[in-house]
Amino acid sequence: MTLSPDTDRRNLDRAALLGEPSYVWRAGQGRRLRMIREAAQTRAQGRVLDDGCGVGAYLEHLAAEAHLAVGVEADLDRALETGKRGLMVVCASCEALPFVSGAFDLVLSHEVLEHVQDDDAAAREAARVLTSAGGRLIVFAPNRGYPFETHGIYWRGRYHFGNIPFVNYLPTPWRDRLAPHVRAYTSRSLQHLFEGIPLRSVRRSILFGAYDNIIARWPILGRALRAFLQVLERTPLRIFGLSHFWVLERN
Repeated sequence: MTLSPDTDRRNLDRAALLGEPSYVWRAGQGRRLRMIREAAQTRAQGRVLDDGCGVGAYLEHLAAEAHLAVGVEADLDRALETGKRGLMVVCASCEALPFVSGAFDLVLSHEVLEHVQDDDAAAREAARVLTSAGGRLIVFAPNRGYPFETHGIYWRGRYHFGNIPFVNYLPTPWRDRLAPHVRAYTSRSLQHLFEGIPLRSVRRSILFGAYDNIIARWPILGRALRAFLQVLERTPLRIFGLSHFWVLERN
């Protein structure tokens, strides 16, 4: 079926506003899931919240071992799609979670904070619903040092999807005019976001991507690129990585 230009534009505008969740499970998602489970430890077998679950890609895997796994998704269509797969999901915003304080042992925020209206409120809410007995928040968020803005840009009033180089290296006022729909964080700005919230840092790192699309087209080149860049995660050059990976624990 061929979509009309108006439909294509609506889909692009929706992607700009909400981001695009993981629809296909590949090596990149598998690697991140292993990191989540390692960081969560036994909390992954307890009460788990996927805070901004999209279509439930990570929620489905976490639910397989959790005592209780719940997703929150602000977009009704995505929430309904996730619920049809037998997963427990609530349509609500990350800034006003409909749960009592201390309800969860583990909260996952996977590439979500950059899209919410109020990331300060979303960070406070994620901490609020964590159990005070060592509940953990696992955060993935875009790194401003990455050479590409992966969420596209607005140019002359129209959204252009794709990986746009060097946007995040522009001065903030210019960068935010091109990408008003999404945030990108430095380590300092992410630290500032969590200041004053009763969370202690367990791990902070920056990851490169898995480059599954490149591997699908050029397997040898793509795997070599992925291996090389993941080695850089253990060097100061990780500042050019794709995403922050933070593990925070409730005080």
